[in-house]
Amino acid sequence: MSVLGADGRPRCDWAVSAPEYVAYHDDEWGQVIRDDRGLYERMTLEGFQSGLSWITILRKRENFRRAFAGFDPEVVAAYGEDDRARLMSDAGIVRNRLKVNAAIVNARALLELEPGEFTEFLWSFRPEQQHVPKTLADVPATTPESIAMAKGLKKKGFVFVGPTTAYALMQATGIVNDHLADCIAR
Repeated sequence: MSVLGADGRPRCDWAVSAPEYVAYHDDEWGQVIRDDRGLYERMTLEGFQSGLSWITILRKRENFRRAFAGFDPEVVAAYGEDDRARLMSDAGIVRNRLKVNAAIVNARALLELEPGEFTEFLWSFRPEQQHVPKTLADVPATTPESIAMAKGLKKKGFVFVGPTTAYALMQATGIVNDHLADCIAR
């Protein structure tokens, strides 16, 4: 069941603890993204979030955008050792060597695909039937589709995108709609 926000409107219960969450929930989470660059950005941010609170990523998102050239895959794919060192010394982002490397490797993997192919590939995992969750307990961490997406991404050369990160990506980009049944954003 949703909870009432400060404005008296029902939202998913994870979305009311901070103003950044309210804005993200109301304006972004679950909204359809169907372009390679937008999906690459969300995949990268979901990877950086792994093991951390999403609020950490939201609060650093503009720093991530600056550090990763607005998530332009062509620019990020060209990053070398100097760029890796710069990113690892950037206190404005999450400084994790595996996650920084994944952003670069994944930009290169994306560029191996035809324009739009990444988008179509990710969206091919949209389940035909989607249940409507009533509580957060009804929202899974992974699904058969996210498991298949993670395996498919790995086959295409992407790294650091396991089934949980894949499912978070699906939620964030509208591939699935996990807003609770009585949430204003549903």
